[in-house]
Amino acid sequence: MGFSTDAIHAGQIPDPTTGAVIMPLYLTSTYEQEELGKNKGFEYGRTHNLTRAALEKNIAALEKGKYGIAFSSGLAAIQALMSLVKSGDHLVVSNNVYGGTYRLFETIMTNYGIEFSWVDTSNLTNIENAVKKNTKIVYIETPTNPMLNLTDIKGTVDICKKNNLLSIVDNTFMSPYFQNPLSLGADIVVHSSTKYLNGHSDLIGGIVVTSNENVYERLKYIQNAAGAIPSPFDCWLTLRSTKTLAVRMKQHNENAIRIADFLVNNSPAVKVYYPGLKTHPQHELAKRQMSGFGGMISVDFGDIELAKKVLKQTKIFSLAESLGGVESLISHPASMTHAAVPKEERGKMRLTDSLVRLSVGIEDVEDLIADIENAWK
Repeated sequence: MGFSTDAIHAGQIPDPTTGAVIMPLYLTSTYEQEELGKNKGFEYGRTHNLTRAALEKNIAALEKGKYGIAFSSGLAAIQALMSLVKSGDHLVVSNNVYGGTYRLFETIMTNYGIEFSWVDTSNLTNIENAVKKNTKIVYIETPTNPMLNLTDIKGTVDICKKNNLLSIVDNTFMSPYFQNPLSLGADIVVHSSTKYLNGHSDLIGGIVVTSNENVYERLKYIQNAAGAIPSPFDCWLTLRSTKTLAVRMKQHNENAIRIADFLVNNSPAVKVYYPGLKTHPQHELAKRQMSGFGGMISVDFGDIELAKKVLKQTKIFSLAESLGGVESLISHPASMTHAAVPKEERGKMRLTDSLVRLSVGIEDVEDLIADIENAWK
């Protein structure tokens, strides 16, 4: 089936009792059992929920994977992925990941004896050089948050296969509409479903997709044993949202291209980061492994005072954390999403104090451009 058809129908069938075309919201913590040792396949709400199962099947289909495992947040999903390693193991990680991922790995998981090497994975040689005897996973985010660096997914997969490593790709920025890492050979895809998958800024969620049965069984066990599950209502809201994922992503992409071009040609910015720009150093890679460029733009104004002015003066772009909603957001990564990353490390990534991140929504693009221009003027 095509993407939009799967987005609307995968994992969902009309309710057999009433014929309702929308997946029911199953609000129950437990299930009546017919007799001792005999049930209808459902025992307890943390373990089984039909609304959650429908969401997992839906996102798995969109990511072209076999299994989906939903969690209460993107970080809960990433935390669950750490159950695939143990004390003494080593991971190679993109150095410019979401600040919350950095915080989880570097300030919590290292306490359990897990080691991380933070490298610029946009250069595959850096990945190869970072692999050790105890390396188990290569974890990449592409495009990265907020510098929008790209990593060659197929090239990373080849390195992982050569060294018998698992490959994990955070696909939050692109959504399965614009990028399918599993189709490029990756073992695991992870999303903060808070972002584009839901797209309406009204819930927190995360999901992992894989076609590896062993990985699925382990993560399904962790989902139940640790219990970081999303509520049925949040799953239902996300299912509602994926139905419009294709049309939303098209508009995010169209608006972002227009705004990025405007910023390059008509703004006081010293640097504009967007994979859709021909000046982006990995523009050709973006065209190969992505079918669009997404709705995220980072802008370095070169002066913290000018950046503060823009952050304060926008009227349509709301100064807020998060991304991927239908409404446009503006943020300051150094003090917001990436505050947990030491200043020295931010400097290595060119994540300056004058950098502003735009999550371009689906409003009228002329209004968005005027809003940004009026802010700096």
